[in-house]
Amino acid sequence: MAKAEHGGRPAEALGGATAVGVVQARVRVARLGLWLVAAILAVRQVAVVLSTPSGERLTDLETWVGPDGVLHVKGSLYDSTQFTGTPFGGLVLKPLTRAAEQALGWGWTFGTLLLVVALGLVAARALPQPVSRRTSLLAAPVAISLLMLSLPVRNTLYLGQTSIIPVLLVLLGCFAVRGERASGVLIGLAAALQPTLLLFTPLLWLTGRRRAALSTGATFAGCTVLAAVAMPHDSYTYWVHHLAGVGLGGRADDLANQSLHGALLRLGLTGPLEIALFLLLGGAVAVLALRRAVRYAHDGQLLLAVAITGCAAIVVSPTAWQHQLLWVLLAVVGQVGKRAGDRYVWPVAVVLVMTLPARMMVPDKVLLHPLRADLVLLAALATAAVVPFLSRTSPYWQTPVPTRYAAPVPSRFRHIPLVRFLRRVISRPNLFFELLLIRVTYYAYAQIRLAAAGGSNSAGRATAEQHGEEIHSVERALGIDIEYWANHAVVGVDRLRNFFDFYYESFHFGVPLAILAVLYWRRPVDYRWARTAIGFATVFALIGFWLYPLAPPRLVPGLGFIDTVNGPQDFTRPDYGTLTELTNQYAAMPSLHFGWSLWCGLVIVILAPRWWMKALGLLHPLFTVTAIVVTGNHWVLDAVGGALVVGAGFGVTYLFQGPRAGVVKARAVTAREETDREETDRAEKVSSRSPAPVKDRTPS
Repeated sequence: MAKAEHGGRPAEALGGATAVGVVQARVRVARLGLWLVAAILAVRQVAVVLSTPSGERLTDLETWVGPDGVLHVKGSLYDSTQFTGTPFGGLVLKPLTRAAEQALGWGWTFGTLLLVVALGLVAARALPQPVSRRTSLLAAPVAISLLMLSLPVRNTLYLGQTSIIPVLLVLLGCFAVRGERASGVLIGLAAALQPTLLLFTPLLWLTGRRRAALSTGATFAGCTVLAAVAMPHDSYTYWVHHLAGVGLGGRADDLANQSLHGALLRLGLTGPLEIALFLLLGGAVAVLALRRAVRYAHDGQLLLAVAITGCAAIVVSPTAWQHQLLWVLLAVVGQVGKRAGDRYVWPVAVVLVMTLPARMMVPDKVLLHPLRADLVLLAALATAAVVPFLSRTSPYWQTPVPTRYAAPVPSRFRHIPLVRFLRRVISRPNLFFELLLIRVTYYAYAQIRLAAAGGSNSAGRATAEQHGEEIHSVERALGIDIEYWANHAVVGVDRLRNFFDFYYESFHFGVPLAILAVLYWRRPVDYRWARTAIGFATVFALIGFWLYPLAPPRLVPGLGFIDTVNGPQDFTRPDYGTLTELTNQYAAMPSLHFGWSLWCGLVIVILAPRWWMKALGLLHPLFTVTAIVVTGNHWVLDAVGGALVVGAGFGVTYLFQGPRAGVVKARAVTAREETDREETDRAEKVSSRSPAPVKDRTPS
């Protein structure tokens, strides 16, 4: 035993077993936590649906199977255009109307929930191989959680729709059942419920599953003929009069219709021109998507091929309502980008598009309204025809270009529990991901800022005014209450008033964004440092808005301030502080107007190579603090608060990341020079101590 331990093999085996056990324990804990998250999300979705008044939830289902529902009417299903399903869908649902009516709440909701769970389990099993055991264990709860958060599933649960069934049937046909005929039967049933899913027939044929393709076509034809025999008038109305569903449901140009047909109508195209363009573009997208899907299916990425084909079905559908857009979420399995740092861009973008409303993703600007109206359609188009997903044969599939990190910083605090993602990255970040991050973060900032006073500008009026009087009293005690004097002094000079009004309204967002853009392009390492600092400062400011709602000087009654930007305020109205629906007027402490401008000045002073640039950088916070005071929008102490949060932002950034990259580099150069100097001195000392050479005295 002693020899064996001396040789180290049993000890190494014991250490390896211990490490494997620790990893397995962590995976079990992570898996349990993810399942718990999925369960919480499921309970929350069910609670939201069932807590909604009966007249407002499951409205589509009520329209179909309620006491006066479409399926109870003896006439055509499509007389009111409220039923958007196929005649076969109506034929299947009609025998279930009585049971569905009795279980209109709990039964239907929990049944839909079980379908979502089944969909997540099948999708998790369909991940492209090879996958690690850890990934396979964690994939199912992650997939179910994403489905629960997605807008299509939430919309389906709320409306009582059946759009999850076709997606589940296709996935079961592709990944769960054995035998091509059974696979084709399931996909054919899905196409009988949603005709554009016939796009899967050429996918099956071109990937060598010809029996499945024939079975799909036969099943679809059989179901359609069966519905035509049972309901000939409804079948004629749907397939001929409405051209496979065109004109059913809501208006085709409604924002909820995320098909190419709806987008063209929203652009103002109508009539034969719109129809011709829709058919031409839709056909091109379908052909290109099928070619890509076949290529990825042969590559072993069948789930991605299914997602691409489903997204093409969204594009070419006459109407693709929100509850029918689940195919886009399946595209999250695709890998995009050669760099390791780019791998998260595509899945994060897909998850955000499918879980957040478009107004959060795209600013409310006239120029961006088409993008905002068709965001999911553009995601489907990108998936079907544009995004260059990696092939499994690519050398970057398993080994992407690694992220470059800076050397560890010696002066970083050792007691701070750093994690890997806080290490300093020295490569340029992905631009799309940065823009997405800035947009979503700003929307969250705006919503939190608005909610800090109770969800509206007038909700916290009394508290904010009381805090304003407190701040005014403190400033008088300190002798710094210069706001009234400065406000009235500037009002008397039109040029000064116009200049500071313009400065206050125009430079708050533009200058920080310009600095970030320059740093991103020229100095990516410093960009990350500066971005992190302003991010922490903004978070601290939000805490201040929440804990201490404060009325600015112009909104405190009785002080006599003149609002130079917005004009006189009517203090007799209860909501006089509501100057805009997008801004909390009582979020004055700390002042982010001054805080962000101070951040700009400090970044320029630290990074600018010339003294005159540094001087210009300091002018911005100077002009900003003057503008916020003379316009009556902030107290002097608000500027002090802004300076404190910016200082805290830089401090926390240093705490987690250590000194700025330039400082580390300078220290490294200094240390190298000192080492070279010491080696030179040592060499000179050695040479000075060596004995002088002895002359050769041998006589010639």
